[in-house]
Amino acid sequence: MFIHQHPYPPFILNDTTKLIVGTLPPPRFTTGELLEKDVDFCYGSYYNSLWLYLDTIHDLNLRYDNSQEAVDERKQFLKKHKIGICDIVECSEREKIDASDLGMKNVVLRDMIGYLKQFPHIDTLLFTGGNSKNGPEYFFRKHLKNYGLKLKVISNEVPRIHEFNLRVKSDGVITYRTIKTVSLTSASGSANRAIGSMPLYQQLKNRNPEFNTFDFRVMQYREFF
Repeated sequence: MFIHQHPYPPFILNDTTKLIVGTLPPPRFTTGELLEKDVDFCYGSYYNSLWLYLDTIHDLNLRYDNSQEAVDERKQFLKKHKIGICDIVECSEREKIDASDLGMKNVVLRDMIGYLKQFPHIDTLLFTGGNSKNGPEYFFRKHLKNYGLKLKVISNEVPRIHEFNLRVKSDGVITYRTIKTVSLTSASGSANRAIGSMPLYQQLKNRNPEFNTFDFRVMQYREFF
């Protein structure tokens, strides 16, 4: 049995307003056996592509290697745009050592509500995947139940948008803060088939045969990043 421990602590600063929320990076990030183009940081897998999308959107000209410079470039981008990263899974067990969300068992979740209370400027959670089993939205819904909370639908169109009201008590005063969640199409290549079946993608593909799943994600992510 492989214990898949998240290798990175949450990256959240005092002025963070948005949090990227996924599950776990591939097991090689836990074991330290990185590939040549991997970056030793959140979403550092070259085959995940999240940073490739952000690179394209903001023309960042990022490095893709194991260097500290590559890590620093990503941290500077996050700081500038007040974006944090806090994957919801702390650790899980795996019988097969791969990156499949469905392969996770005995999952231990991070206290996302605790982080939201600790960092009062966060108002948006960007899930890198939807409500399919063991996806970030799926786990977050389970997490909310422990606090007697649930998501309210704002838009059922992909990317789906929800919100919930967070109760915060400070110095004896109770206030409520609205947190928006956005379920983006996963940056993983495994989501390409789902994208191909979306009516919007098919419509754009018909207009421009060169339009592809990478372009579709860049178009979608641009609105929220």
